[in-house]
Amino acid sequence: MAKYRVLAALALSCTAFAPAKEEPPFVPVLEEDFADPFVMLHDGVFYAYATNPPGGVANVQMATSTNLADWALIKTDGKIHDAMPKLPEWARDGFTWAPEVLRVSNGFVIYITAREKESGLQCVGAAFASDPRGPFVSNETEPMICQRDLGGTIDAAPFRDTDGTLYLYYKNDGNNPKFGKPTDIYAQRMSADGLKLEGPAVALLRNDKPWEAHVIEAPTMVKTPTGYAMFYSSNHYGWETHQRLSPYAMGWAACDGPMGPCTDAPENPILYSYNKRDVGCLSGPGHQSIFNVGARQFVSFHAWAATPGCRKLDNKRYLYVAPLLWKDGKPAVGVSIRPADKK
Repeated sequence: MAKYRVLAALALSCTAFAPAKEEPPFVPVLEEDFADPFVMLHDGVFYAYATNPPGGVANVQMATSTNLADWALIKTDGKIHDAMPKLPEWARDGFTWAPEVLRVSNGFVIYITAREKESGLQCVGAAFASDPRGPFVSNETEPMICQRDLGGTIDAAPFRDTDGTLYLYYKNDGNNPKFGKPTDIYAQRMSADGLKLEGPAVALLRNDKPWEAHVIEAPTMVKTPTGYAMFYSSNHYGWETHQRLSPYAMGWAACDGPMGPCTDAPENPILYSYNKRDVGCLSGPGHQSIFNVGARQFVSFHAWAATPGCRKLDNKRYLYVAPLLWKDGKPAVGVSIRPADKK
């Protein structure tokens, strides 16, 4: 029943909050610093996980919603809830990025990027919890994957194929200034519990297009109406003082299967910054996650907080949620869902 209540609420929210033509197509659903968001539906509740907020108040912050339109940070006694209050032995506090969560038979596995104490590089680890709110716990003394000769490893994203096989996608952190290497997105099979990698890694995509600049990251593999697709984000994520808009953007590639090969779409990027009088402002959209609600697909992403004049407001990236639409095998991001107070 929870599934059907969510679908009903979602149908209402998509109708009630569809903007008039003069309103901007993208409006944040959570105006908090909530970078690299990942959204998951479980038992009628949408859970969102994000990169650690400033100030060391949490390693993995969370927000919840029941309709995708109205979100709130999870807090306990006024403090931001931490889904992973204790990092594994190998990880240093303060650099926990881009968490993503996988439902497994006996609970949930979270994949995090954290700084390895020994090398000082960002690496990927996994942890388990029986509840989606955590606490996620790992007793591992080494990262799950860390490509130390390629700059480190970040942005791990799990995927379960229709036959139940699990895969993990990640990218080498070659854009680390100390390395200056190309960045590739890799695929690798995982064990049934989602805690171990199996078999060789395969490189699927590289930053080899002008719009991608020095980095390709944030992989998201999805099953599409016609096959498989890899979504990703590229270019510098920031919005620097000398930039009119952030160059960060989202693209996609058609894939023959979960392990590729994959081919960049010629129409990339499909979501990018703009400042137009008739549709408003969006700066640095990216680091997407894609999730299903019944037969519908949605995409979450972050973008920078902006002033009415489309200048950087503060150092926060807000959460956005929008339908992901398909036509002739190609995706498009629909008009975003918006909170009740923004309808």
